[in-house]
Amino acid sequence: MIKKPDILAGKLGLSFSDPGLFAMALTHRSVGARNNERLEYLGDSVLGFVVAQKLYELFPEAGEGALSRLRASLVNQNSLAELARQHNIGDYLILGSGELKSGGFRRDSILSDALEAIMGALLKDQGVAVCQQWILQLFTEKLAALQVDDWTKDPKTRLQELMQGSRKPLPVYELINMSGADHAQTFEVKCSVAVTQETCVGVGISRKKAEQAAAESMLNLLQARDK
Repeated sequence: MIKKPDILAGKLGLSFSDPGLFAMALTHRSVGARNNERLEYLGDSVLGFVVAQKLYELFPEAGEGALSRLRASLVNQNSLAELARQHNIGDYLILGSGELKSGGFRRDSILSDALEAIMGALLKDQGVAVCQQWILQLFTEKLAALQVDDWTKDPKTRLQELMQGSRKPLPVYELINMSGADHAQTFEVKCSVAVTQETCVGVGISRKKAEQAAAESMLNLLQARDK
């Protein structure tokens, strides 16, 4: 049984003047015409602005390219789905029967869209200042965890330079799976390096994003191994 939206609102520290907006934010398009797509569009826009402004303040020496990469590391499907799972948003999603049967409440795209739709609903209900405050609270840990390397170079570049510094062959990326319709494909890429027999797999909505995710996982693996 789908849990009531007001329970989730309370857990998220939110109180809506128009509870219907919050319920709509949790409603997937598989339910019908009244869904969260428009709110998700609004939330995506305000999220990008809020995070961009905060990064501008946090990293005064960073250039435009570095700030863009930093923002992308926070405002992406994987990051948003992770936050949605931390708050059990999937338990409150309102889905059509097909999505319910296929486990849509676990899907990254649906979870991330719902979280952005919640931001859009909050913006509509209480304005930009309240929405900004809640978004920054939501991203507190992720913002605090950012390191210098996060905003100087992307994961593929860092992994490549790590191998070059060790006089090892460059990382190898292999496309191992591609699924989904043409307009919503998911790519899986395997990354391997000469310094370990272990491999890492990255998933993304493009091959490039999957390679970046695989490189990030490999960097984390090598870092943990060297501790």
